[in-house]
Amino acid sequence: MKPSVLWSAGELSGDLHAAAVARALRARRSDISFWGIGGDGLRAEGTDLVRHARDMEVVGFVEVLRRYPYFRRAFRDVLRRARAEPPTVAVLVDYPGFNLRLARALHRTGVRVVYYICPQVWAWRRSRARVLAENVRRLLVIFPFETEVFRGYPLRVQFVGHPLVDALKAESAAPPGPPLPWSGAPRVAVLPGSRRSEIEHHLPVLLAAAARIGRARPDASFLIAAPDERAMVWIRAAETAASERPERCAVVVGQTRRVLREARAAWVASGTATLEAAMLGCPTVILYRTSWLNYAIGRRLIRVPFIGIANLVAGRVVCPEFIQQAATPDALSGAL
Repeated sequence: MKPSVLWSAGELSGDLHAAAVARALRARRSDISFWGIGGDGLRAEGTDLVRHARDMEVVGFVEVLRRYPYFRRAFRDVLRRARAEPPTVAVLVDYPGFNLRLARALHRTGVRVVYYICPQVWAWRRSRARVLAENVRRLLVIFPFETEVFRGYPLRVQFVGHPLVDALKAESAAPPGPPLPWSGAPRVAVLPGSRRSEIEHHLPVLLAAAARIGRARPDASFLIAAPDERAMVWIRAAETAASERPERCAVVVGQTRRVLREARAAWVASGTATLEAAMLGCPTVILYRTSWLNYAIGRRLIRVPFIGIANLVAGRVVCPEFIQQAATPDALSGAL
């Protein structure tokens, strides 16, 4: 019988990692078929998308509640097709708010579930470890310390390494592209995030911080890294509305890692990009701002001393962190 994989990657970063796995699977079994939730990466690997990841990306508890009817429809559509066309295996990639519920529902229908990129149960909501143990056949983790988190649970856990390792190796071997539009030195990377709410919360304060550095170092050059064209639109809108901005500042699309490679230092919104910056050896100041309600809820739930992945892996502050009201232009420019 022709093998099939149900993918559920509800974020663009998860889509990239899932697409790499899909490519490797296709190299092993040319007759394999893919369907499910994903983005352009999975689609390029021949996945029949039930929902696009761009429509699934939200940040914060309030935003999830606002879009609950959409997520419920997406959930039901995936489950309905899984019952009509049972996949050989379902591979769920991160995105725990949606995927843990999907894992439970698929397990009840008899579908074998593999979970790739573990929900951060070591940071918050430890109860999710039990949900994974009860509904997942195998858990593939990307940090070595995650195997210890599940010791004692009846769950097969395998450390497979971080996908960024392979991605960065491949990029370092590729020929360089055209020069980036740096306009002076020192070079500073500005990574406000990939989602609209992140950009709206982060970019105004980052532009104000950059303006302060620009006044002290008139030759300093700033590049804002937009992950895609959609983010570029939000960045341009935030730039227009900003009360302060530096003289030497440009925006580039789809060049985040090159920007980090070439920068002397960076401001990076908390997320996977902070790990990319660390792996590329770029000194980084981490920030995160959100709505007061999201912050109030998150502060009660998070159980780790740091938000930066590099800091969590190192067990100490490698990159200074500024959260919510602490992330001011003066603090961010001074730390950089």
